[in-house]
Amino acid sequence: MSSPPASLLTDQQLVAQILGGNAAAFGQVVRRTEGLVTQMVFKMIRHPADRPDLAQEIYLKAYKNLAGFKFQAKLSTWVGQIAYNTCLHYLEKKQLVLLDPTEATADEDAPNYRAAPTHLASTDADPEAALFGRDLADILGAAIEQLPPLYRTLVSLYHQQELSYEEIAQITSLPDGTVKNYLFRARKQLKLHLLARYQRADL
Repeated sequence: MSSPPASLLTDQQLVAQILGGNAAAFGQVVRRTEGLVTQMVFKMIRHPADRPDLAQEIYLKAYKNLAGFKFQAKLSTWVGQIAYNTCLHYLEKKQLVLLDPTEATADEDAPNYRAAPTHLASTDADPEAALFGRDLADILGAAIEQLPPLYRTLVSLYHQQELSYEEIAQITSLPDGTVKNYLFRARKQLKLHLLARYQRADL
């Protein structure tokens, strides 16, 4: 009986195949995590020329250290940890700030809630609504890019990758409460930025 295709393998089965000598199966690891890794690299690293090398470094580290993966988290989360730490090392090496120290103060009054998803409902049947939706997405995207790298990353992981607080905490090694509070602060900064730049009626 033939083995199932790589796309249907569990994390354990996929890792076993790779460690068993099927190096080509690592391509499936890349396919399963490239969206996550790309988002993290793009949100944390401003310089476009450095991004491909960092992505390559991330997957090289994952391949070399795969034997040490203990399945204490999902494989994608583990790769996300490598991506985050690799980007963090890059920022430290370049003496770039991940988050201004004044932003790092814990906000105990920040409510812990799951905000509404940032994606808009499909408006393909209404060209005018579709254009309006794209405009709003562009406005929000531009506002997100004004956030500090850590806030950009957390917003991306939570709203675009749809990871849980716990998964984000595993990736960033931040406590759950800190992740929630930083997300609250990021949303607050987005709101202030949008209100300052655009009239309420325009939104």
